[in-house]
Amino acid sequence: MFRHFRGHRHEHGHKGWGRGRSLGEGLGGGRHGGRGGRRRAFEQGDLRFVILKLIADQPRHGYDVIKAIEETFGGTYSPSPGVVYPTLTLLEDQGFATVTPEGAKKLYAVTPDGLAFLEANKATVDALFTRMDEARRTFGRGLAPEIRRAMQNFRTAFQLRLERGPLTKDEVATIARAIDEAAAAVERA
Repeated sequence: MFRHFRGHRHEHGHKGWGRGRSLGEGLGGGRHGGRGGRRRAFEQGDLRFVILKLIADQPRHGYDVIKAIEETFGGTYSPSPGVVYPTLTLLEDQGFATVTPEGAKKLYAVTPDGLAFLEANKATVDALFTRMDEARRTFGRGLAPEIRRAMQNFRTAFQLRLERGPLTKDEVATIARAIDEAAAAVERA
């Protein structure tokens, strides 16, 4: 259903770059599960349609594009700057976007050619935003921001602990017990 913008050639001969946070991490892979059961947010080349539509709706800085995509997905997906900024540059190179420097930031806006490109690909753009809305409703349903934050805190704490070195048997038991207790508390809620 969804795939990330990847480093393959696009129809205009440009490459995609990097990956953002996967949609529905840990939610099961379905047919297009990918690594670790994750679903991909965009198929090859789709992110440029989304970004172009967003800057057509209103001029935006790169950070604002990232936040708008995250909001459209209901917080379940956030593209990395390593994907968004090169895509903005690609859109500028293709003549679909203009850039206005604003201090250390750049403001991106759509060009007439970009509007024509969006109109020529209206069905694709509409389908992408429909799928994004469906993903928000499916994966964002009932997941309060406080719960997402807590889950991210756990994930970060666990990763930081693993970076310090291997776990001892006692540490494994302590972590497993804490996770089991949290799971039991969730079941009781």
